[in-house]
Amino acid sequence: MTVLPLAVLAVTASVTALPAPAVAHPSGDPQTVSIARDEQRPEVVRVRWRVGGPDDLTLLGVSLGLLPTDRVLLDGAVDYRSTDPALIASSERFSAYLLRQITVADGARSCLGAVTESKALARAGVTLDYTCPEPVDTVTVAVRMLTDLNPAYRATATGPGGQHAVYGSDEESHDWTLAGAPAASSTEPGGAAEPGRGAPVPVVVLSGGALLVAAVALLVWWRRRRRRVVA
Repeated sequence: MTVLPLAVLAVTASVTALPAPAVAHPSGDPQTVSIARDEQRPEVVRVRWRVGGPDDLTLLGVSLGLLPTDRVLLDGAVDYRSTDPALIASSERFSAYLLRQITVADGARSCLGAVTESKALARAGVTLDYTCPEPVDTVTVAVRMLTDLNPAYRATATGPGGQHAVYGSDEESHDWTLAGAPAASSTEPGGAAEPGRGAPVPVVVLSGGALLVAAVALLVWWRRRRRRVVA
């Protein structure tokens, strides 16, 4: 009869043993990036970037001078507003930042980037097309999004054939095979795995709060079940 409470205590202890994140924003959902070649234009590499949390967009907007500095409070909390993504997406400063922080190269040759879609920035992200000097089969893609604000930010990335990588301040670039990659396995019938949402990336972010809630719920269920047995 004591096995379950001991298991709950073990889970709770593991939660309290987890180190508390020093900064709130980078510890949240990672950014996601998808990389593919435009099959109609084999010299074009398409990159889609999506922020991990909408408050990170507000933080970026403040750093770019698009939002007032008082939107980031002294304790690090961010005053996010639903109008922030549209304001940021329409800014040339944001476009310039994207093209500076995300780069594509075909060997030693850089590919020319352009922002092609930035509507619904918080939900759908932004799409960039990089035109290389000639059709490409492999490219090097560098992603430095938000790491200039805090080096703890990470981005999970997916490419053709189930390729994946994790970008961070300690690993800013990765080589991708765009042609001849093995077929990708889909997590949903008729569709590819969405980057950062079911993609097989070697990063697992554990939420101490979620584990603690689960432990408490398990303990409550066990106690109720025990009362019914005793009654």
